[in-house]
Amino acid sequence: MLAATHLQRRDARTGVTLLHPATLAVRAGDRIALSGPSGAGKSVLLRALALLDPLDGGHVTWHGQAIGPRAVPAYRCHVAYMRQRPALLPGTVEDNLHMPYRLHARRHSAGFDRDAAIALLAGAQRDASFLDKNAIDLSGGEAQIAALVRTLQTGPTVLLLDEPTAALDPASARAVEALLQHWFAQAPERHAWMWVTHDPAQAERIGSRHWRMVAGQLDTELTR
Repeated sequence: MLAATHLQRRDARTGVTLLHPATLAVRAGDRIALSGPSGAGKSVLLRALALLDPLDGGHVTWHGQAIGPRAVPAYRCHVAYMRQRPALLPGTVEDNLHMPYRLHARRHSAGFDRDAAIALLAGAQRDASFLDKNAIDLSGGEAQIAALVRTLQTGPTVLLLDEPTAALDPASARAVEALLQHWFAQAPERHAWMWVTHDPAQAERIGSRHWRMVAGQLDTELTR
């Protein structure tokens, strides 16, 4: 599905290489655990794959097709980047779940489906009352659940998960894991993720393939 060839990034100010040429492929059904020390370039790689930062070399393809500038919004409907600390808007959780459907890229979508959102929340052991919570009052784990449901409800195919549980207590981390495992199980033949984690035990739980980054170099030969 998602592939990158000789993907490279440099620091725009210093010229230092942040990501050495990386070639990779993400296939349907892949659950990739990406590990490595802090500052190794894991976030740089995910942001490059999401086309959030300009590339200094190489290219990304989706189902074999290069992605031109005008196709980036549609591409991001399929390939979703989730950062460690979610950004929520003022209002309730449900208000936040309506937000993606106001974007131009989703103008032809069916719109917010409350029942579908409640079904996703069940994967994190939350019920419909969660939708009425004020976003400003949510704990870190609850905010991450709200942000994930906001993304998952729109039907992405590939998730680029940048340490989604790193700042959470163990119970909240397990709830987030449960939500994502629930999403993956709905269509394992077409879903995939790349999940950055520093926790070896978590990597074993969430990864069927194990990649590692050190000093901007990607090693994809650690496949389980």
